[in-house]
Amino acid sequence: MLKRTIVIANPGRISFRNHQLVVKSDDKGEKTVPLEDLGVLVIENPQTTITSVALAKLADANVAVMTCDSTHHPVSLSLPLVGHSEMTKRHLVQTNISLPLKKRLWQQCIQAKLGNQARVLELNHKNVPAKKLRKYVLEVNSGDTTNIEARAAQHYWKYFIPDPEFRRRAQGIPPNNLLNYGYAIIRATLARSVVASGLIPSLGLFHRNKYNAFCLADDLMEPYRPFVDIAVLKLLNQGLEPTENLEPEHKRAILEILSSDTYEGEKRSTLWNSSLRTASSLYLCFEGSRRQISFPELH
Repeated sequence: MLKRTIVIANPGRISFRNHQLVVKSDDKGEKTVPLEDLGVLVIENPQTTITSVALAKLADANVAVMTCDSTHHPVSLSLPLVGHSEMTKRHLVQTNISLPLKKRLWQQCIQAKLGNQARVLELNHKNVPAKKLRKYVLEVNSGDTTNIEARAAQHYWKYFIPDPEFRRRAQGIPPNNLLNYGYAIIRATLARSVVASGLIPSLGLFHRNKYNAFCLADDLMEPYRPFVDIAVLKLLNQGLEPTENLEPEHKRAILEILSSDTYEGEKRSTLWNSSLRTASSLYLCFEGSRRQISFPELH
């Protein structure tokens, strides 16, 4: 089932009543959303309040709750402490995986990412640069110890858009802000899927940082980044020029990524459901019953 992503952009109050999330604002009145339909709640407006009961019920339903800063960019992410009935067992399996297995799985993440980045360039009619990325896919070794990812990134962003001033930086000029917003939504989605699969989100395959609670989500989201990239390119090609402050139409287009079609071989799915399969397949790799992580392919 495809879960909904709800954005609270106006001042208001969020509460819980009769198995429904209740959103009340002065200008739009009262609206209710069935809790079981929700996947991600994005609270953009700093004048929005939420009750502790609503927060607890959102956690029970495994809903990721994101809050934003004054520029409407997500700055925090809340997830439930318990997301799976076999959590303790799965945590033990995860904490005991070998370093060689971690490195092989990270290799798969990077290969899937570069393959999707190549497809972004192909869809943008840049077939020659895309061929180099396809070549890089074959050169990624276990653990990517030769840092093919960094070399591929330098090549990829060079051809991403024809603007000579553009550099991919979190604090850079637009459309960096659009990319940041999209990546934050994807990160929250993967973090939710990781918790729902009974895994520890802070224990990554490659990413490790004592200040980062979502290292595993950061690992798994790498092949998903190109889905944001192609959505941003479509916005630019449609003439919707990004500004320093994200416009509602920009955010709507980015949020639609979660319901967009993805493919795993011949199987078609939404990106939301693909994220769940990615996390569940990772656990199967951890326990030894599977060798490949399931990642969506950009078509």
